[in-house]
Amino acid sequence: MPSPSPDPVTPAQDRFIAAWGQMGSSWGISRTMAEVFALLYITGEAMNTDEVMDRLQISRGNASMSLRALQDWGIITRVHKRGDRKEYFEAERDVWATFKTIARERKKRELDPVLASLYEVRDLTGVNEQDPKPTGPQTPLLARHNERMDAMLEFMSAMEQLASLLLSPEGAGLRQALALFQK
Repeated sequence: MPSPSPDPVTPAQDRFIAAWGQMGSSWGISRTMAEVFALLYITGEAMNTDEVMDRLQISRGNASMSLRALQDWGIITRVHKRGDRKEYFEAERDVWATFKTIARERKKRELDPVLASLYEVRDLTGVNEQDPKPTGPQTPLLARHNERMDAMLEFMSAMEQLASLLLSPEGAGLRQALALFQK
């Protein structure tokens, strides 16, 4: 009598979780945080901290910190199961919304601070947004510096505006932009 075939879903889920864990550093998050999200996403089930710990073989502290951080990012939510006092968590099910949220968080954590720093650098030379003309003497070195800073600021500001447009919470900008590239 042949033995029953092994469950193909669990190994496939484990492979997905491992792949997301490796990709986590690209998001700017820890491997464990990415794996927790992947687990909640691929199973499609609300899970409590103990279930996450058991499945991923991680400590309670690591599971709790990852779940809290994923909630802060807005890609998992806390849910309640009637008759159970434990906290359960589930992942955002809409892949587009998930990636838009991740991109919006990265913009907030990476692009916005860089843009602010560039404005600070430009302000050091006596040029600011209200008065774009330098207040002091304009040496060739200063003129070249300001010209390059203005070009960089123009580009980075355009990227920030594009990102804001594509990633706005109320619009379908990302999906619409990708549809344009597919034509």
